[in-house]
Amino acid sequence: MTDTLIPFAEAIERYEPVIGLETHVELGTRTKMFCGCVTTFGAEPNSQTCPVCLGLPGSLPVVNRTAIEYTIRIGLALNCTIAEWCRFARKNYFYPDMPKNFQISQYDEPLCTDGYLDVEVNGKTVRVGIERVHLEEDTGKSLHVGGATGRIHGAEYSLVDYNRAGIPLVEIVTRPVTGTGEDAPVAARLYVTELRDLLRSLGVSDVRMEEGSLRCDVNTSLAPPGAPWGTRTETKNVNSLRSVERAVEFEIERQAAVLDAGGRVIQETRHLHEDTGTTTSGRSKEEAQDYRYFPEPDLVPVAPPRDWVEQIRASLPEAPAKVRARLRAEWNVSALEMDAIVNAGALDLVLQTVAAGASPADARKWWLGELSRRAHDLGTELTALPITPAQVARIAELVAAGTLNDRLARDVIDAVLAGEGDPDAIVEARGLAVVSDEGALTAAVDEAIAANPEVAAKIRDGKIAAAGVLVGAVMKATRGKADAARVRELILERLT
Repeated sequence: MTDTLIPFAEAIERYEPVIGLETHVELGTRTKMFCGCVTTFGAEPNSQTCPVCLGLPGSLPVVNRTAIEYTIRIGLALNCTIAEWCRFARKNYFYPDMPKNFQISQYDEPLCTDGYLDVEVNGKTVRVGIERVHLEEDTGKSLHVGGATGRIHGAEYSLVDYNRAGIPLVEIVTRPVTGTGEDAPVAARLYVTELRDLLRSLGVSDVRMEEGSLRCDVNTSLAPPGAPWGTRTETKNVNSLRSVERAVEFEIERQAAVLDAGGRVIQETRHLHEDTGTTTSGRSKEEAQDYRYFPEPDLVPVAPPRDWVEQIRASLPEAPAKVRARLRAEWNVSALEMDAIVNAGALDLVLQTVAAGASPADARKWWLGELSRRAHDLGTELTALPITPAQVARIAELVAAGTLNDRLARDVIDAVLAGEGDPDAIVEARGLAVVSDEGALTAAVDEAIAANPEVAAKIRDGKIAAAGVLVGAVMKATRGKADAARVRELILERLT
């Protein structure tokens, strides 16, 4: 049955949304949280397991020190208080891809608490409170075979891959975010975007949402203005920035329709369908789940020394928000231009291209123009294109030197993307350099004038705009290799 929806603008007029996000981040450690198994993504199923991460009798866990350090780095970057003493607990529940039927996690004594992350939302700073950052182990992964949805319902059978089971997993839980109004969906997306950029800058995770190393549970509730907060729903395992925004927007429209009809929003988990942007009911959370937490008996408490925490604090890189503010001033770009760079996922690429010798303007031009279009056409990210910042910088340098024009530069980009080599080798092999010989240009101009006497007459009569026709003819004759500006100068020298 299709949910009834209220148009978003109408829903926001009558109700105030409250959002919250629980973000799960797989840490980029070489080995798992409590054993020595490696964590390479995409390995043969069940090839990265051992008695510890499979929970076999007699096996004992040992804490991964690097995972503790990475979690402290995250907590400090999020302005959290780092616990002087904490411990792990067993969270007991039956789950097909949890080998032990319990998860080693943190319960009432997390490693990091009480932080915040500031996010710029449509010109306003929204401070998102961080309730806790805690460390646990990831589950395995189920593959449901058969059926139309890829989910367990309707599947013929299921397979389980335990390679992911035991990978260090950090959960970052926000406090309820209020007061964002119509910006709530965008605020949710921008929070996850800023968090992802922060985590990447810390070097603690590759934060690849498409591979599941960063995924979100999105909580949404509605209530009339001034009324107590409404009942929340939890949209599980949202795995793209766009989908975070869509999940909040859809839930606002759906919950508004329920409330308008005098109904009651049910506290439940929901699943987002990427193809339609809609959510459907998962399982009820009307009653509190009893996970029978108790301290993990096989692990000693964790007490990070204060001097170690301060050493980690001193090693933190410049926060992405501060980097953007500094680069805006250095590159002399507006807030909108910087947003365009960030939204395209091009900031690091532009930065590396500038470092390789290109001007900020040229780096932005190629990454946000031609290369963004290529990535869009291929349905991939800019970072996945087979061209390096150094190669883009060299192409920009060749254009600035007059060796290439923009059209020829696009041909060079095509060849680089096709794997034909570096820009200089491609220019030489294909003979793509701009025709700069004055004699050759003059001859081409004279031929174009002779072939287009009516156009030449118009220019002689003062209609300078008609020169564009002759420039086009010369460019066609030289297969785009002429310097268009010089060609125009030569035409006007002869006819005016």
